[in-house]
Amino acid sequence: MENIFEIMKHRIVLVLVLLNGLFALAKEIYVAPAGKDTNNGSIKSPVETIKKAQELAQAGDVVYIRGGVYTMREEQVAEKKSIWAYVTKLDKNGISYLAYQNEKPVFDYKNVKPEGRRIIAFLVAGNNIHIKGIEVTGVQVTIKKHTQSECFEVRGSNNTLEQLSMHDNMAIGVYMLSGSNNLILNCDAYNNYDSVSEGGKGGNSDGFGCHLEKGSVNNVLRGCRAWYNSDDGFDLINNAEPVLIENCWAFYNGYSSGFVPRADGNGFKAGGYGKGKNPYNELIEKYVPIPKNTIRFCLAVKNKQSGFYANHHLEGNYWYNNTAYLNKRNYNMLNCVALNPTDFGTDGPGWNHEMANNLGFAATVAELTDIDKSRCILKNNYFDLKNSTVTAADFLSLDESLLMALRQADGSLPEINFLKLNPASKLINAGTDIGFPFKGTAPDLGCFEQK
Repeated sequence: MENIFEIMKHRIVLVLVLLNGLFALAKEIYVAPAGKDTNNGSIKSPVETIKKAQELAQAGDVVYIRGGVYTMREEQVAEKKSIWAYVTKLDKNGISYLAYQNEKPVFDYKNVKPEGRRIIAFLVAGNNIHIKGIEVTGVQVTIKKHTQSECFEVRGSNNTLEQLSMHDNMAIGVYMLSGSNNLILNCDAYNNYDSVSEGGKGGNSDGFGCHLEKGSVNNVLRGCRAWYNSDDGFDLINNAEPVLIENCWAFYNGYSSGFVPRADGNGFKAGGYGKGKNPYNELIEKYVPIPKNTIRFCLAVKNKQSGFYANHHLEGNYWYNNTAYLNKRNYNMLNCVALNPTDFGTDGPGWNHEMANNLGFAATVAELTDIDKSRCILKNNYFDLKNSTVTAADFLSLDESLLMALRQADGSLPEINFLKLNPASKLINAGTDIGFPFKGTAPDLGCFEQK
């Protein structure tokens, strides 16, 4: 027995030595607005571009991005391929790109206008990449017909995009196309509007879009906010795998900051396949089985169209503990009738949705539309409450300005009283247990649990 313990002890020591060796090999590389790509990347001799930092880095290394404005130039475009211009292409695995402590790097793309190209500010093509704390603004659109540009396009796996701010672009904030186990965490996308293409309607400027191909699983958006985007806040159209959106806020989408109407303007658009546009056989090949997306503990406020929208989806979704306020339609569960050559493209009341503990108030047109309740699983939602209605008195605050409050120090959503339940409300403990922690005898309705 003694020998076994001695062998184990030696093995543990060997592992620790190897790990220490690996950590010792990891290095730090620095990027700064006044840096030069001929520098060595040290803190005293930083490079100018993330492209150069990536060339110097290996898996396990950290690239620290110093604060200040990085005014991007067209000659910095990493790759032009077909109709795309990838300005910064991250295709090396295992590297972290982090804002330097207590500093804010701002990447401004107003001068990057390659003719006839869709502009992608950052292409995340590698795996195990972590990007944190940077701001992206000014991404342009130059094509006048149907097109789009993007701040971040994700095509790799096991990546984390954290505490990013994407604003005043003509582009989508985050656009996910392939890869698994990606996390979009505590990011903000706002004031994004394409004023150039398709007559300036802004119909392709969402806050966040997930349009994932088959096999791209376990992708999550958590703690994100989308507001004043000319199209939708969160968009899952043409998505082949389930996506989880939780603890996210979507408000004022489909409007300018002066509430001029623009494009669609849904808060959470949770599916759909471009009604009538896809040949049936192509649809079967790309998307079957149809994914059931999960939207939970989310907040939708004063979006131009629906707060929570099934968007002609060919399946139901999971809608748990969400709150909707002042949207045109707070909950719109519209589905296509069926996935077959005859009925595809024919709309019908939503079916196979699972809805529990959802809350809504003060929709301007309808609280709940386009749903076949007999074909859905409905548990303790506000629209089925007996002997009770939702009123302003149920909430601690209806002050919408709180939605844009500063985030907490760790990047999480601000702690505010907006649409949190008044302790005297009958909506407290009115939910049903769906497996998440709660206070009291049962969960509260809506996205905020009374503490």
